[in-house]
Amino acid sequence: MRLCLDACVLYPTVLREILMGVAGQGLFTPLWSVRICEEWRRTADRQSPGDGVIAEGEIALLNVRWPEANIAADPTLEQQLWLPDPADIHVLATAIKGQAQGIVTMNLRDFPARELSAHGLAAHHPDALLYQLWQDHPDPVAETVTRVHATAQSLAGHPLDLRKLMKRARLPRLGKALSSSLS
Repeated sequence: MRLCLDACVLYPTVLREILMGVAGQGLFTPLWSVRICEEWRRTADRQSPGDGVIAEGEIALLNVRWPEANIAADPTLEQQLWLPDPADIHVLATAIKGQAQGIVTMNLRDFPARELSAHGLAAHHPDALLYQLWQDHPDPVAETVTRVHATAQSLAGHPLDLRKLMKRARLPRLGKALSSSLS
């Protein structure tokens, strides 16, 4: 399954690390564009000045790991598309050009089903997507979340409650399910 990742799921870090870890397990193929990554970098810098530089490094690493994921812009295609928020049209164009089956985004209202279905696409909230992937493939998803949780604890220097971490990452359903199954 090929999925275009909106900038809002590439930042924050925990969410991105889980998505990319699951992609690394072969459960989906990620797609993005230079513009999507630039939105991620700008958001990181706006949230914490200086973090844009860190995001640039992370973007470079993702592009090395998944060179086929970076889909070139197509301004002609973008001009033919409509979404409620014109600033999101480039995401739809990336998904279409990358032959994705869906777009992973927190902003489901910005990607109406009627508009997406005309292009064979669906919008997926990351919590619903990851929960479904966990139901279908529990071990790889649980392994990824366990690894990301351990890294977050190591960076924090103290234990972090998994369910709270997942809630902050906007993955409450997956967090609840994994908290129960991993304890």
